[in-house]
Amino acid sequence: MKNSLIFLLVPLFLITSSLHAQLEKVIVETYYISDANDATDTIDGAANALEDGSKTYRVYIDLKPGYKLKKIYGDVNHALKISSTASFFNNIDQSSAYFGYSINKAWFNNNPTIALDSWITLGFATKTQLGVLKTEDTDVSSFIGGANNSGGTAAIAAGLLSNTDPLAGIPLITSDGLMISPNPLTQFDFGFRDLSGTDTTIFGTLKSGSSFSSNNAFIQQNSGVMGVSPDSNKILVAQLTTKGELSFELNVEVLDSLGNVIKFVANDSVIVAGETLSPFLSYPPSCGCLDPNFLEYSSSYACNNPSACVTRVVLGCMDTLACNYDPKANMNVIYLCCYPGYCNDRDISLVCPAISNSIEFSVYPNPAQDHVYLQVSNNNSEQIKYSVFDSFGVKKIDKNLGNLSGIINELIDISTLNNGLYLLRVDVGSISETKMFMKN
Repeated sequence: MKNSLIFLLVPLFLITSSLHAQLEKVIVETYYISDANDATDTIDGAANALEDGSKTYRVYIDLKPGYKLKKIYGDVNHALKISSTASFFNNIDQSSAYFGYSINKAWFNNNPTIALDSWITLGFATKTQLGVLKTEDTDVSSFIGGANNSGGTAAIAAGLLSNTDPLAGIPLITSDGLMISPNPLTQFDFGFRDLSGTDTTIFGTLKSGSSFSSNNAFIQQNSGVMGVSPDSNKILVAQLTTKGELSFELNVEVLDSLGNVIKFVANDSVIVAGETLSPFLSYPPSCGCLDPNFLEYSSSYACNNPSACVTRVVLGCMDTLACNYDPKANMNVIYLCCYPGYCNDRDISLVCPAISNSIEFSVYPNPAQDHVYLQVSNNNSEQIKYSVFDSFGVKKIDKNLGNLSGIINELIDISTLNNGLYLLRVDVGSISETKMFMKN
């Protein structure tokens, strides 16, 4: 067990919800940073030599304890994407090193930079070793770093993979992130190899490039793979070496404790039955407001950016026709709205105390058919207007009766209106009052 102080460059996507709680987060670990000594190794050819300053990343999917990772895939709706702003490094000495689970650890001694090869996998970093975070590597020594290898084609005396750059956390000469698996598992792949069985993608030996994208590819282990530690259950899915900026979109199938398949996808451009969006599966992560007390909140963000939370939610009635209309509200709660004759079983005199001093008018019959009668009582000679609105707030009738006082009666023709609920608003001077009526 390593006890030294470490600095691990891993974005930890810690925000979870019941929607995607089975996939707790994705971890991107800076596994190693190559130096000038590593760049001397040209066994894979000068054109594809490892560059000084290249970073090797390892990607882990952290599942809920008891869950297993079955598959990484791209399909017609969700591409499997892995990209960089610069080419990925692939050591082409071993033509069968397409995937992490196809690597023979015996190759590391004579060809050290195979340990930095770019590949995808399900848990395994070699045929017999699971990949683990260097901070969780409980082996007593490193198998690949420094004096444990030949020093490459330049026969570097101290060996390769010896860089102790603190930005890469624990040096590989101390911890290699490899642990023997008690139960090596057979894995299957599709969409990476041609008819001859040769990987023709950027992970193979024939092509150098900076991008892989497929809507018809997968790697799979039918019974599923768990992490070395059942409690933390972090499963290695990729090792990627590049000098550029890394990005990816992964889609996965997970087995729950009963063996049921759960699909998690990286984007929601198309979501079909049985799929759940997981914002953790896209990198770099999309960060935004994760505080539901703000209008900018969205559960689709993978990480929190407090500065994105700008407008605090104010719940209230936003219907201007309601007696308790709240001009400060920015999120409408229709059940809070009260109208004369309707207040959702609440005491309207408490919700709208000013209503007792409002306009005295009546509307009848209610329900009505072709006509409704409006009677207004006004002691002062003030302008009187009325308007009829449908349940969507669309004005259907509007009339100005002029300056009147006393008892005013008005017959309103509603024969052209559809059956349904309507609001009759009466304006006397600067005061407004609204009542509801039904046409049937």
